[in-house]
Amino acid sequence: MTGEGRPDGGAAGQGGDGSADGGGPSGERMGHLAEEVRQIAAEARIGARRAQRRSKLWNATCICLGFPAAVLAGISGAAGLASPGARVPAAILALLSAGFSAGSTFLRADARQMANLRRRYAWQNLETRARLILAHEAYEGVEELHTALVALLEMRAAIPSSALVLAEAVPPPLPVPAAPTPLGP
Repeated sequence: MTGEGRPDGGAAGQGGDGSADGGGPSGERMGHLAEEVRQIAAEARIGARRAQRRSKLWNATCICLGFPAAVLAGISGAAGLASPGARVPAAILALLSAGFSAGSTFLRADARQMANLRRRYAWQNLETRARLILAHEAYEGVEELHTALVALLEMRAAIPSSALVLAEAVPPPLPVPAAPTPLGP
């Protein structure tokens, strides 16, 4: 037993549809479909890693801009209140603090971090589902594997790209309520 005929590399000749894997057209179709599932799992693993790295980057950006802004605001307030001669340095520190705060608000690092975390979880969910399909549906038959592959492709299409990360963070507009119906004549 070489392990080359089955979708997971298991023993050949034990196809879910009763035919010998790798020998007939059904076995070839199973092999091709299983390979597509493997490619989706690999793509999902890479996507999850990328989203994780981006999430870490935006978390670091949020901390690097937010923490100095808070510290500088506190120091400038204390310096400004301590003595009349320290008002100019306090004003400079306040301007620096405002700049850090504005940069953090402009970049929306916290929203980008959360969006990338959601993307990472979506990619991990897709990878897990692909692995389960390889473990189960790959032995059920060609039609079951095809149906599962179509579902995987739909899941992959639902994962937002990095260009759409912030678009999902914006809440959708509220629908305009319909005009009330008159109660009487």
